[in-house]
Amino acid sequence: MRPEIAYANIKKRIGKEGCVAFLATFFIGLLTHFSALLSDIPNHDGLASIYSDQNMITSGRWFLGTACGVSSFYSLPWLIGILAIVYLGIASILLVKLLEVKDSFSVIIISGMLVTFPSLASNFAYVFTMDGYMLGVLLAVLSVYLTGKGRFGFVFGGIALAFSMGCYQAYLPIAMLLCLYKALLVLSERDSIKAKLNKILKYLYMGLIGIGLYYVILQVLLRIEGKTLADYQGINEMASANKAGIIATLKMTFGEFISFAIKSKILFSNGFAFAAVLVLGCSFAGAFIYKAVKEKWLKSLWTYVIVLISLMLIPVFTNAILFISTEVTYHLLMKYQWVMFGILAVAFISNVINEKEDDSLDKENKFKAILSWTTAVSAFVIVFCYILTDNIAYSNLQKKYEKTYAYCVRLADRIEQTEGYYQGIPIYMIGVVGEDAFPVSDITEKVTGNILGATGDWLLYTGENYENFFKHYLGVTFNFLRPTDTVYYYEPEYVEMPSFPYPGSTKVVDGVLYVKTENSDRTGTE
Repeated sequence: MRPEIAYANIKKRIGKEGCVAFLATFFIGLLTHFSALLSDIPNHDGLASIYSDQNMITSGRWFLGTACGVSSFYSLPWLIGILAIVYLGIASILLVKLLEVKDSFSVIIISGMLVTFPSLASNFAYVFTMDGYMLGVLLAVLSVYLTGKGRFGFVFGGIALAFSMGCYQAYLPIAMLLCLYKALLVLSERDSIKAKLNKILKYLYMGLIGIGLYYVILQVLLRIEGKTLADYQGINEMASANKAGIIATLKMTFGEFISFAIKSKILFSNGFAFAAVLVLGCSFAGAFIYKAVKEKWLKSLWTYVIVLISLMLIPVFTNAILFISTEVTYHLLMKYQWVMFGILAVAFISNVINEKEDDSLDKENKFKAILSWTTAVSAFVIVFCYILTDNIAYSNLQKKYEKTYAYCVRLADRIEQTEGYYQGIPIYMIGVVGEDAFPVSDITEKVTGNILGATGDWLLYTGENYENFFKHYLGVTFNFLRPTDTVYYYEPEYVEMPSFPYPGSTKVVDGVLYVKTENSDRTGTE
């Protein structure tokens, strides 16, 4: 088959809504993340990942190295960013197919939400893994999509879910929320209980196969490489009994859900975003009530039971990672699933609006027209506010780099001008920046406070950060001592020194160059 014929066949199968989804995702993604795509700005972790094979098997991410290898193991923001957006574009196609969204405007809104949600700003701060992570998102969506295809689609869906978790376990909740939504739609169908149960069980089977296959592959690869799971984020406790207990974990799960929704400033970055989310929520409620009245759901006790159970399951599914490890630091990179709430709301409203009616009452037409406008306007405002948040984060990330560059130029010069310095002299330094000597100039904290990697004033948190910044961005090589080599932090010579940039913040003692950057109670350079 010639390439042009294959292209025509793919385009036909994707359909109009699929083409619109991909193009909308791609171009909105380019416009939103343009500044990050054209920058080469590392965050603190990126300083050590300018070249990295991303072998993260000890963190359970056994497929991440392969996924990131498509763009090479170099940190290439433009190429990695384009690949990530392409993966999201394909995920967008699958979403509109899965959710049966037909009208182009709703497709564009869904695509816009998917490619602008502020979690992606955090991903761009950790750009060296972004393409692999976004492939994980694509595979999570694909797992649910395949489950509904054919008699044994759940098997292929389970395989896709296993590889998604192999990229990043944090995207499991995306599949879980989509499965919950599809299960609720199945329950609303006019079909036998047996037929409904068979359909819903396929999603359960897919999840069991996916999680089981992921764990088996992980254990096999750990044995082959002779490694064990790291204690980072409590990943080594995976599949073991939850030490906190089920009640404590549930409390933590619901508390985390409420806290992020209200306090994170991600969903409600400003007054416009708050109003838009409120209007979209009311539109969803209106569409649900309209559908419930039409289908006579309100007369059935099961409706109230199902709604109550769903409301209880949503926080659990959203924060499912807490059931894997209660010690996890649940940062924004791990909360991309929150974009599903807006997407599912728009999809449901769209389906209600575009349902064929047996009659054409003026009141129904007017209600649907109002619903269409409130959804469109509120969703547009939400997407625009996401774009603002992303670019505020990128602006601060740029400023962090500029301030760090200027700081390190000054520090390198001071080190080299210290009496007794010679190339290769052992250097001991605490790896943070002293806030008492430098002004706090980050004015974006109210917006970026929860956007991991993009908040704060500096890129430097450890001695290794300094070393990598000096080497890769200044072309300077220093011989920093590791904490395992020696610890001078509480020795009198070090305690009495002022912190940089004050005079005396660098000096040679017994053949070692001490550099003091801050006064604190932290020990070692980590």
